[in-house]
Amino acid sequence: MKLQDFPQEIRGSILPKPGGKIIYRCLSCNEEFGIEKLLYTCPSCGQVLLLHDMEFDRLKQRTPEEWRKILDYRKMSNEPAVSGIYRYHEFIGPIVPLDCVVYLGEGHTPLVEAGKQLQEKAGGRFFYKNDGQNPSASFKDRGMASALSYINYLIKSGLVKDVLAVCASTGDTSASAALYASYLQPDIKSAVLLPHGKVTPQQLGQPLGAGAQVFEIPGVFDDCMKVVEALAENYNVALLNSKNAWRILGQESYSYELAQDFDYDMSNKVIFVPIGNAGNITAIMSGFLKFYRCGIIDALPKVVGVQSHHADPVYKYYLEPDEDKRKFVPVTVEPSVAQAAMIGNPVSMPRVISLVRDYNEQSGKKNVFVVQVTEQEIMDWQLTANRFGHVACTQGGECLAGMTAALKQGVMDSSETAVLDSTAHALKFSGFQEMYFDDAFPPEFGVTPKPELQNRPVLVRPADLEKVPAPGKPLEREEFERFVERTSQDIAEKLNLSPRE
Repeated sequence: MKLQDFPQEIRGSILPKPGGKIIYRCLSCNEEFGIEKLLYTCPSCGQVLLLHDMEFDRLKQRTPEEWRKILDYRKMSNEPAVSGIYRYHEFIGPIVPLDCVVYLGEGHTPLVEAGKQLQEKAGGRFFYKNDGQNPSASFKDRGMASALSYINYLIKSGLVKDVLAVCASTGDTSASAALYASYLQPDIKSAVLLPHGKVTPQQLGQPLGAGAQVFEIPGVFDDCMKVVEALAENYNVALLNSKNAWRILGQESYSYELAQDFDYDMSNKVIFVPIGNAGNITAIMSGFLKFYRCGIIDALPKVVGVQSHHADPVYKYYLEPDEDKRKFVPVTVEPSVAQAAMIGNPVSMPRVISLVRDYNEQSGKKNVFVVQVTEQEIMDWQLTANRFGHVACTQGGECLAGMTAALKQGVMDSSETAVLDSTAHALKFSGFQEMYFDDAFPPEFGVTPKPELQNRPVLVRPADLEKVPAPGKPLEREEFERFVERTSQDIAEKLNLSPRE
């Protein structure tokens, strides 16, 4: 829809103008810093930072009805700068001019309701939010679009140049960072650190294809993260992990989209999120809180974080009911099919603690929960979801397992509607499906395939045929007709088909 075709009263609000006053604020000492240069931790105390709009209250000058109308009309615009996460410009990056926005097609991923049979199996009504349909096939693109748009703004403002972007990754972050950095070359180049042998071949291929320098190091993600932190502290690089507060800001778009998808009615909703480095659950809480404070939504949905028993530091932290007695202790992770969430020491944990407290206070009740699931449950539910028409990754399976656990524990009841975050495309983790079908999981995973969920191709090669087609060696007409006849007969027999009358 062209700008001149919008109603006169809304036309001036379709393309937002830069505004607000964004600062970094430390979660520990509350010290504040300007955003003229990239910061990842507090220069005073070393704690993680959040971005804060000092002029946020200006957004309350519009009524909730006006905001809903503006956002819904923007949905009809073909302007690239507001087609992605910056549809919510005033809430995500209000200081970023539209000509600095990097848009590669991220955001506004499908929200698909599960079919009746799958809902009956799981025990409740739910939707999948298919974030694997982002450009790099994962939710990380939301945060990268924000982080790289801001860096693009710094470059165009002459504040930085010749940027080298670095990140540690379990696979999805590196794919996304390399993709978005490659779009802005030669101003930005990228390097990624991956745990050797702990990333799927599909995920490894993505940053290589985007031209990033890829370094594999011994250990797990947490070890890679320490090396990247050392690089960011000692060298002139741009860190693109979730320690980067601009990443968190972009991932808030998930909340805004859900609110808009449900016509801003978030009552009776339960949002399930896999927890890895804890940036995503942080962003989702922050996004809902912003919309709630502006009255755009009038209820805060329940938020449930999900962790595998092989990587569950956040779950263990919240096992202690007394907030004053809680102590965060990193865990040593074990192999997990939810590979993107296989993190024992999440860098965003201080943000989680702060935002959970705020979210519960604003809700007037406990409204954030964390549940634990097994590797077996993750694989079984992922494959079950895909059997019923979804494209759920292992993290999506983790969320569905988490929903069934929440129903059993009374965290969710059958009258509520759940939204499950499938954070990446299922094809990124197809190796785990293959291991399941072949019963080839190493013992440390603790996964035993269920026969009803296993599936393998069947070679059909009729034994009474001397010749069959081969590449570059077609059969003669009579031989080929015989091949088609016999092969179709064998397949019909295996499928128990009845001949036509």
